[in-house]
Amino acid sequence: MAKKSMIARQSKRLRTVQRYAAKREKLRKIARDPRSSDEQKLAAQLGLQALPRNASPVRLRSRCAISGRPHGFYRKFGLARNKLREATMRGEIPGLSKASW
Repeated sequence: MAKKSMIARQSKRLRTVQRYAAKREKLRKIARDPRSSDEQKLAAQLGLQALPRNASPVRLRSRCAISGRPHGFYRKFGLARNKLREATMRGEIPGLSKASW
């Protein structure tokens, strides 16, 4: 089980990313547009730098939905490897079973 503080920090970052997503996308569009003037691009870059550090989606970490574990995470299922195995053994994940040959 991950520390409660780390899970709380992650959820706080997620809220920050969602709050600034529209503003961030607008500034990125201006900065990358070849038709924008140099002054507009510079202003957009400075605007992006002025946003909070945790407003960047890159700072989010993929975590298991059950345990909060950051490593051994399977994106397709949203679970860490050990919780995925437990759910598979209980038959909770359709189409997934233990390999045997």
